[in-house]
Amino acid sequence: MTASSGLPRALRPFAHQQYRLLCTGLVLAMFADGIWTVGVVWQVIAMGGGPGQLSLVTAVAAIGMVASTLLGGVLADRMSQRTILIALEAVKLIAVGGVGVLAMTGSIQLWNLVLVSMIGGVTTGIYYPTYSAIVPSLVPRDELMAANGIEGVLRPTVFQAAGPALAGGLIAISSPGLAIVGSAVASALSAGFYVLMGPTPVRHERRAGTKLVRGAVTDIAEGFAHMWRTPWLLATLLYALILVLMVMGPIEVLVPFAIKDRLGGDAGDHAIVLAAFGFGAGLGAIVLASMPMPRRYLSVMFAIWGLCSVPLVAIGLATELWVFVVAAFVLGMAFDGPMVLWGTLLQRRVPPHMLGRISSLDFFVSIALMPVSMVIAAPVSELIGLTATFVIAGLVPVPLAAIAFFAFRLRDDEIANPLRDAPSVEELVSVGSDKEVPGTVLDEIGEVVDDR
Repeated sequence: MTASSGLPRALRPFAHQQYRLLCTGLVLAMFADGIWTVGVVWQVIAMGGGPGQLSLVTAVAAIGMVASTLLGGVLADRMSQRTILIALEAVKLIAVGGVGVLAMTGSIQLWNLVLVSMIGGVTTGIYYPTYSAIVPSLVPRDELMAANGIEGVLRPTVFQAAGPALAGGLIAISSPGLAIVGSAVASALSAGFYVLMGPTPVRHERRAGTKLVRGAVTDIAEGFAHMWRTPWLLATLLYALILVLMVMGPIEVLVPFAIKDRLGGDAGDHAIVLAAFGFGAGLGAIVLASMPMPRRYLSVMFAIWGLCSVPLVAIGLATELWVFVVAAFVLGMAFDGPMVLWGTLLQRRVPPHMLGRISSLDFFVSIALMPVSMVIAAPVSELIGLTATFVIAGLVPVPLAAIAFFAFRLRDDEIANPLRDAPSVEELVSVGSDKEVPGTVLDEIGEVVDDR
């Protein structure tokens, strides 16, 4: 029996010590980011800053993410991913801890927050492709969906809920400065768990004798070339660009105004709607993490993502809070849930030596048009009305998903490239010498032996 055979499918990655350490580090890193997100807002306010100053601080973080994520993919494919994770948390410890001390001593200035916010954006941009690239080194292929599901559950519960809640408590006890210091402490603990992991298997090619800048440009170009000649990858990323453009602005910018104008609601009502979105995202991740990879994995992924925006229509027409809550729950489940399938698809179909770069392209696409969506949401709603904006945002992605799926012949692709879970050790042992083993199973056994 394997260590994970007695666990539910969604929890099997926890049977591996290296993954437990990685996941603990991930939780603490998310705590650090969640605490910082709230702490920096109230620190700007405590300094007498307004929306303009806060926008500057948050905007540079987004710029840092966009600017660094492709480089993060190159680093993940060239260096020890564990070393990168340790270095990122160490940088956050120094930068965030330093600005926290300045805040608590009353010596802080706005430019300090802007600089550290930029550093935080850069570390976030590098972290995602690095984490995605290291996971396949730590768990078997048939547990990758569960590992991605765990991340999908942790992100809304820790980063969007628990971290901000802890920040609010620290601010209430003392000041925003204490919350910022708490973020630095979480980063230090995260780095400690990554140190405890020990060396991890190498799944990428080490490049020697190549100049950093020229090599980085070449590596990024190779990632784009691979995306361009891989139909399932190109189709999904192009559709994701449109989906993010249509959905994120209405969710982040327009929902609060819809609650205020139609319901006479307040921040508490908005918090309930956001909580419903996060709970739906977590539940969607749990459900998919508890399942094996679907036989028609691209069909399932595009079907869910193609319909995920429809709840925005209900929000656009809603006049009661419960409708907002239910629609946000369904939207969160359908929007974030398929990320479990997508992350697993990347880890199983992208060549290991390119996984960091392709993961960085994925993250780059996810955030590239997010600021644009948020900027244009308000002017569009003023031009055509709040209801029309929500309805259009909810309906436009549906036919585009169908067009992308059929135009790129993704049904033929998934048939030609089945992703059945690898056979377990027990299944390999149970194969008797008097039985004929199908060729596909022999191929998978060879891949399992190579991986292990």
